[in-house]
Amino acid sequence: MKEAMRAKEAVRLSVIRGIISAISNEAVTKGLGPAGELSDEEALAIIRRERNKRKDSIEQFMSGGRLELAENEQVEMKILDKLLPSQMNVEQIKPIVEKKILELGLDRATLKQSQGKLMQVVMAELKGKADGATVKQVVENILA
Repeated sequence: MKEAMRAKEAVRLSVIRGIISAISNEAVTKGLGPAGELSDEEALAIIRRERNKRKDSIEQFMSGGRLELAENEQVEMKILDKLLPSQMNVEQIKPIVEKKILELGLDRATLKQSQGKLMQVVMAELKGKADGATVKQVVENILA
């Protein structure tokens, strides 16, 4: 936050203040008080949630023809992306999905019906490391 203040980056400062506020609000709702400490994983979940809000807003603004508002949201989303750890790509996810298929003992016949269970197991292992949409894409590609 201090870096953003010194650099006079108003948008970045606003996003960081929003994240601090969201974390403080979460701490209060959990009964920890306004100065309560959340775990790193909980803080990252809040940042991801804020990022997803921006992503949804971008889609809505684009469909509504409000390009200037969509651009503002994209700038904020990029700032939030820098705060999050990098996500795994398709090539990194594929071996994990294939490994889980073998561990669960799924064959080609039952694989289609067990897609939900497979997604649940894979997402549990990759929690915070991979985007759910990317994992779903990998699973569907393997099933195809």
